[in-house]
Amino acid sequence: MAPSPKSSKVFAEHVEDVEKDVLQEYPPEIEKNTIRLVDVRILPLLGLIFSVAVVDRINTGVARIAGMEKDLRLDIGNRYSIVACIYFIPYILLQLPSNMVLRKLGARTWVSVCVIAWGAAQLGMGFVPQWGYLVLCRTLLGVFEAGLLPALVFVISTWYKRDEVQKRMAAFYLCSIFMGGFSPIFGYALTLIAPRGGLNGWQWIFIIEGIITIFVGLITYIFFPDFPDNNRFLSPEQTKLVLDRVEQDRGDSIPDQMTREKLRRHMSDWTMWAFALMMLCATVPAYAIGFFVPIILNSMGYHLRDSLLLSAPPSLFAVIFAFGFAWISDRTRQRALIIAIQTMLTIVGLSVTAYSTNNGARYFGLCLTNVGACSTVPGILSYSANNVVSHTKRTVSTAVIAAFGGIAGVFSTTVFRQEDYPRYLNGMWSTMGCQFLLLVLLAMTSYTFIRRNRLAREGKIGPLEGQPGFYYTI
Repeated sequence: MAPSPKSSKVFAEHVEDVEKDVLQEYPPEIEKNTIRLVDVRILPLLGLIFSVAVVDRINTGVARIAGMEKDLRLDIGNRYSIVACIYFIPYILLQLPSNMVLRKLGARTWVSVCVIAWGAAQLGMGFVPQWGYLVLCRTLLGVFEAGLLPALVFVISTWYKRDEVQKRMAAFYLCSIFMGGFSPIFGYALTLIAPRGGLNGWQWIFIIEGIITIFVGLITYIFFPDFPDNNRFLSPEQTKLVLDRVEQDRGDSIPDQMTREKLRRHMSDWTMWAFALMMLCATVPAYAIGFFVPIILNSMGYHLRDSLLLSAPPSLFAVIFAFGFAWISDRTRQRALIIAIQTMLTIVGLSVTAYSTNNGARYFGLCLTNVGACSTVPGILSYSANNVVSHTKRTVSTAVIAAFGGIAGVFSTTVFRQEDYPRYLNGMWSTMGCQFLLLVLLAMTSYTFIRRNRLAREGKIGPLEGQPGFYYTI
């Protein structure tokens, strides 16, 4: 999407000031008010969009125990596992292609189309006569949701400085966790509409939530902020301020053009793949909780209504603590240490849930697991975003990392097997193994960044990421 004439003028003025400490010309109050305006315009909308995406992605767990399993005979063989994981195949494969067209079409247009399209697929799930059609709708859901997470992470990272990113990442991500936690309650309420319209309760879940998603897509087209150089809500002076802040922080406020050589170079950076594997490891427990908490609670002896109601508090618990972690991480500019602490919490929570015989203790373990996992995901996204320079590398890295998050979805739906019901010990151990791998990868990347920073400061290697004055955030 070509920049507007207003944006082009701002760019021209901005390029002239790249070498100067231009932020000194802005009164602190002007900078503060501009960033507050950006926050208000970006964060609530992105949180809403990602919330409906997460709810639409995981609501099969609620629908299953609300009658879908019986009506569509998902109890035969591995049908439910197929329905749950088929979504992730297009979701994984289309991440990078989606991000490649994001900049050309514009974030507002691309994200709006995706939201409306997957809302239509969600709506269609309410009318499927057999399980094969449900698989088709879930596949379409994966196709159109593929571009969302990398697009949102990309957009946020272009608006803020590195030490401001994690709180913002956490804000939109944790909003989705909060809404996802209460979606089982909402889903249960929707089942009470039955038998109106001759439809069962699980069908009303998909129909109402699909209509809501389509409406959110229309709102997205009207209000989505787009990239800083294409925004329509700031004045030219405010836009220049945003660009100057990013340029002074890491030197990549101006988009660069993708080439085959750049793509090859970006794809050969092993740290990007390490971040992607860390994302996989962190997302496995998050997906497992989203898909299986109502089922795990049901296995503890709770009835349908109680298991759905008890699914919400772990998410509320996670939101409070995870945002606290994000605030500390931004304040101290520490990424790796905070991620390590969060990962240890996940391991403890999984251990308690797996091996305790007391239902109260197991439920506390689920809460602790949710705190660790939901805190780690925005931490890894921020850790990666902080150590990337250039729009082209950000395009590639956000897509690859989000794709590995999708692989985690496939992994979590296959290791929590029906034959392991009710304790799912194999799934619990597989998830814990991922957390230990995350700690190893975290140590490797941290050591590498510390060493490169030291060598750059000693003048033994050239500018890091080709950007003079840039140092990795640890």
